Amino acid sequence: MPSCPCSRSGWYRRFFAWLDARCSGDYERAVADRKQTLFGDLRGTMLEIGPGPGVNLQYVPQDVRWLGVEPNVHMHPYLLEAAAKRGLAVDLRTGVAEQLGIASESMDVVISTLVLCSVDDQDKALEEVLRVLKPGGRFLFIEHVAASPGSLRRRVQRVVRPVWRRLADGCEPDRETWTALEQAGFAHLDYERFYGPIPIASPHIIGKGVKAD
Repeated sequence: MPSCPCSRSGWYRRFFAWLDARCSGDYERAVADRKQTLFGDLRGTMLEIGPGPGVNLQYVPQDVRWLGVEPNVHMHPYLLEAAAKRGLAVDLRTGVAEQLGIASESMDVVISTLVLCSVDDQDKALEEVLRVLKPGGRFLFIEHVAASPGSLRRRVQRVVRPVWRRLADGCEPDRETWTALEQAGFAHLDYERFYGPIPIASPHIIGKGVKAD
């Protein structure tokens, strides 16, 4: 069962929100071109799961209806500030990806960046993504994943996982997220790998899943 958002509150959640809001600039600059391409055709009604401090709002057009579900309430002020700077009207809710509390087949687009590494149940989260997407709707994602089996990077990811998970708000660096995506039930799924700027949290996958019409 997914954890209640309130069970993850406290000083560390507050600190992590501050750190994420203040220290994500280098990473965002490194992936900006890829995000610009991936999010270049946002339209209609969209949901962002785990939007954090709102780093992706810069890619959201003014005429898109944006809704976000974020479990860390300490992220909310940073996101609302980012939205205000862009003049975006946003609907921000507290919740988890495994229990979105959103009407079925109500979203044209769902986006996720660096979120599936830390959800309690990837399969349930992706089931929810498919549930809320309209027929033909798109799931756009950038996620860091496990390195190649047997590689030094994979061994390091496995060794540091317990500490990394505690320090990075539940993030597990060695998840084979592509497997969950391939088994989720998208009518079409396309993704490619690339290496991000953080060695432990790399490689990444970037791509799109489309729900059946």
